[in-house]
Amino acid sequence: MAPLPTSHRSLPLPKYIYLDVCRCVYIYVADHCVLSHPSSTSPLSLESVNPAYSMIPGSYMMFFQFVGCCLLLLLYSLRFRSSSPVHGPRSYPVIGCLVAFYENRRRLLDWYTEMLSASPTQTIVVDRLGARRTVVTANPVNVEHILKGNFANYPKGKPFTDVLGDLLGKGIFNVDGEMWSAQRKLVSHEFSARTLRELEIAVLEAEALDRLVPALEAAAEPGGGAVDMQDVLRRFAFDVICRVSLGVDPGCLDPALPAPRLATAFDAAAGIIARRGAAPVAAVWKIKRALDIGSERRLREEVKVIHEAVMDLIRSRKKERFLVNGARNDLLSRMIECGYADEEIRDMVISFIMAGRDTTSSALTWFFWLLMRHRDVERDVLDEITSMRQQLQGSSSSSNAGEGFDLDDFRRMRVLHAALSETMRLYPPVAWDSKHAAAADVLPDGTRVGAGDRVTYFQYGMGRMEAIWGSDAADFSLDRWLALPSDGMAGGVSPFKYPVFQGGPRTCLGREMAFAQMKFVACAVLRRFDLRPVDEGRTPVFLPLLTSHMAGGLNVTVRRRVEDARHGTHDAATTAGKTH
Repeated sequence: MAPLPTSHRSLPLPKYIYLDVCRCVYIYVADHCVLSHPSSTSPLSLESVNPAYSMIPGSYMMFFQFVGCCLLLLLYSLRFRSSSPVHGPRSYPVIGCLVAFYENRRRLLDWYTEMLSASPTQTIVVDRLGARRTVVTANPVNVEHILKGNFANYPKGKPFTDVLGDLLGKGIFNVDGEMWSAQRKLVSHEFSARTLRELEIAVLEAEALDRLVPALEAAAEPGGGAVDMQDVLRRFAFDVICRVSLGVDPGCLDPALPAPRLATAFDAAAGIIARRGAAPVAAVWKIKRALDIGSERRLREEVKVIHEAVMDLIRSRKKERFLVNGARNDLLSRMIECGYADEEIRDMVISFIMAGRDTTSSALTWFFWLLMRHRDVERDVLDEITSMRQQLQGSSSSSNAGEGFDLDDFRRMRVLHAALSETMRLYPPVAWDSKHAAAADVLPDGTRVGAGDRVTYFQYGMGRMEAIWGSDAADFSLDRWLALPSDGMAGGVSPFKYPVFQGGPRTCLGREMAFAQMKFVACAVLRRFDLRPVDEGRTPVFLPLLTSHMAGGLNVTVRRRVEDARHGTHDAATTAGKTH
């Protein structure tokens, strides 16, 4: 059999394979068949490869080319699959794992978790038509490499910033490099300032006593009906973050007022951007944006509302500086004092509102649901709250919701901290986080990463990995946290094993403030109210948008608790039953 001419060895591999396959098929026929109609032409000029090809008739040529194409696809498929990891979705040439992706589209989180659990390295590679090659990992060693060890090689990247850019602009959560570093230094200083932390506690107390507690008391009245705790908590969080970040009270939780336009604009914009990020093919929403149609037109309108509202506040606050003595402590005012440009202040403030409006409310929604499923844990949390309050009996305002607790008191609440940490292990406010490799790299487990590849660490799956948490990884257990040293509750678990607040240089600056807010709400609600699910048998669906949500909300009925100074708190119905 004649060898392929040397000149064709320089062809791209797929075409080289194709010609080699055709050569084998054609020569075999030439050697074993009587061909009497020489072909004068060939679409691929194969006679230039070997003179024997000129003996083959045109009809045979077309047939052999078809056979060659089929064999090429087969060889390419084998090559494609051999270069893919052993553990991962089944992939095919061109379309990748699109078929498997479509089949599992309604259970993506569990599907990814199953594949990661089956992988010996807790890492898989996903190739899919219309998407970048994606490395997904639940391996803490890989996570540390991405977030810390080779941090500079894993920025958020342009694909990520394109999705969020219309809303967040050049805010801290949507930039990389020097711009991110400069904003990080400023924000780090502000978040460490005691005045901002004191402002948060004051805002929490006012919002809880004036709105949250009255709203739940109204629901506890006879005929009060069910209440969606997820919606209540989201409204509460939006009011708090606006008062801390902007220094204004939107009154989102006030039942006497309609939902503020700023809040509805944030809701609409966040929903559209979440659908951008989940789109199988990014070109679709980019075309819609270019044509200014459909959801992209709606997004532009909602972003305009948000930008104008924040810019109006910036201008009015600047004028206020010359009219009112004494500086405000909210984040907006402090950034104005630092001399940043209006657009930079706008983008930073919007970033913090987006980060703070849904993350704590998401965690608290799942926290209350889990406590309703685990009444023994609820009792332990209540006992700790009661014990802490009894230590503060000298406070003149000890009967108020959460009054008397400061940041040091919250830090000492080990049981409550363990319950919140365990909640976020199983139901993290952000299900996954992605970076984009600036240059080719090899992860510690040996997985190769190409330049431009999307690299995702999967918090939701990591919380369910037996390789990380043991055989009881699927259980809601506080023991895994309470077993830590008493001074290690906050930092006793590696952030790369539990990356709910990220890790490395991008570690969440608002971590302590988030825990303070969640503990404050838990204290204010649990010691006053007993929550009961409307549907006891329902297992809610975890919905991973920009921040996770509980599909359908958390509908509960509310009962008042009766506080007993000696024995803690009990729900009113139970206490009434005992007196009879």
